[in-house]
Amino acid sequence: MTIDHLTEQFSIRDLADEFDITTRTIRFYEDKGLMTPTRAGQRRIYSKRDRARLKLILRGKRLGFSLDEIQHLVDLYETPDDERPQLEKYLETLSRHKQTLLQQKQDLEKTLEELTQAEADCRAQIQRLNS
Repeated sequence: MTIDHLTEQFSIRDLADEFDITTRTIRFYEDKGLMTPTRAGQRRIYSKRDRARLKLILRGKRLGFSLDEIQHLVDLYETPDDERPQLEKYLETLSRHKQTLLQQKQDLEKTLEELTQAEADCRAQIQRLNS
């Protein structure tokens, strides 16, 4: 990683390599307003703040948050005065996603049961036909 240790600046390639993502992904997050690097001509220069935001964005994506939810949480992260609103919003978002996943899990289990039954019925019918 080629970090400027005096100012802790990162190139787009540094961040892409560190987080194992493409530079195109980083540019996408920029286009969505989630990151705002400075520029030196055509070159993007990312700060520690940008790196922290990217880390939060990627965590949010892994947890299944929408880009709007991520934007809101990242913006709250920028408000150093009071952590409570950020934590409450984060907890609310986590709870909502957990409920969604639990419902999807129930739906999948029911679908698997139905598939297992349909498979058994089909095998029994084939066996009857073979008899």
